[in-house]
Amino acid sequence: MPSWLPVWEWIWPSWKTKLDSGKDVVKGIFKCFTKGIAEEWLTEDKQVYDWMVNNLGYDRLQMGGQGGIVANVLAVTGVNKVYAHANSLPKLQAQQFLELDNLVSFDEKGAEKPAYLINREVDIPLIHWIIEFDRNDTVHIGGKDFKCPKSNRFIATYDPLNLHLVMDRHFIDATGRRKMDYVVLSGFHALTEHNDGVRLQEGALPIIENWKKQGDIVHLEIASTQDIAVRKSIIKSIAPIVDSIGINEREAIDILEVSGCEKQAEACNARTNSVNMFEALMLIKKIIKAPRIQLHMFGLYMTLQDKGFKITPEANLRGMMLAATVAASKAGTGNINKKENLLWAHGEQVSDVGLKELSDLANHLHKPELTETGITEVDGFDLIALPTILVEKPLTLVGMGDTISSLSLIGSR
Repeated sequence: MPSWLPVWEWIWPSWKTKLDSGKDVVKGIFKCFTKGIAEEWLTEDKQVYDWMVNNLGYDRLQMGGQGGIVANVLAVTGVNKVYAHANSLPKLQAQQFLELDNLVSFDEKGAEKPAYLINREVDIPLIHWIIEFDRNDTVHIGGKDFKCPKSNRFIATYDPLNLHLVMDRHFIDATGRRKMDYVVLSGFHALTEHNDGVRLQEGALPIIENWKKQGDIVHLEIASTQDIAVRKSIIKSIAPIVDSIGINEREAIDILEVSGCEKQAEACNARTNSVNMFEALMLIKKIIKAPRIQLHMFGLYMTLQDKGFKITPEANLRGMMLAATVAASKAGTGNINKKENLLWAHGEQVSDVGLKELSDLANHLHKPELTETGITEVDGFDLIALPTILVEKPLTLVGMGDTISSLSLIGSR
């Protein structure tokens, strides 16, 4: 990180999430590093892309993006067939899919093939740089030390196709005719009002409605959405028509901020604990009215769902247990690219942080059974809560939310 930049140069406006220069990339890294938060900033500028290639490089190339991460995770756990959407699939990207025949996509002619074998030669690589940092990492800038308060990451994305919600017609046609157990939606966070993101979302609604007819459960995995107009549109148009939603602490606060719940958003920002996040979850459930919402926060997972939902609370808890184990395995091994890594964390103790958060929540709700069974009822909803395994020195934090949400669903069956 350049030591010659004066400290005042690091001041950024709260809305700034577009990468217009290399300096913006550094500012984004610094913001997330010093706050211990996760954000994704976007660019369509080829010069910024070239700057990142020349100045950031990478330690390793691996699957990124919610869809690709979820596809790999589900395939390696043994799901019969996983259809992965890829609006660009040159050989470099196809090779990031696991070499598994149950993980398929479509070539340029619409032929279904194992995804790792596809090479659409005219497609362009879409690269997301993920800069991870650990708690207590320290940098020295302008004569001052800055320490990272919590392990997290910053993502700098060059992805012009997804910024315009370009979809592969072969995937849309094929999946629109098949009966599916689960459909996982993602990627809407990359849209911006400048790129007509609200209209693009609305154009996707008929496709989602058709998937609802073909799928048993349609799940929306929300990511940090910096464009406020797009964030509002996701909450208003897409979230209410799906069966299930996955969010983390930051994404929950984002929803509150654009839903007239600024007071609770401020409380969660000030103290991101289980009590405040549960109250946030209750508000979001009533705002969006999706049948099931899962929140994964540091040390604890919470699922709030309608009575009589397709997945019982007990089955949900089992799915969350699997998700917690595999997520910790991913953090500990760096990658769950083979079955041997899936249960690396099996038998590890849940974190003291998570146990305290669960106990505090149970006391707040006057529901002692929550600490005993992980299940209770609140205001007519089922609440399932699970303390998680925390890996002290994680090798990766990329795609944790995607892994948790998808495996919670699969593991419940």
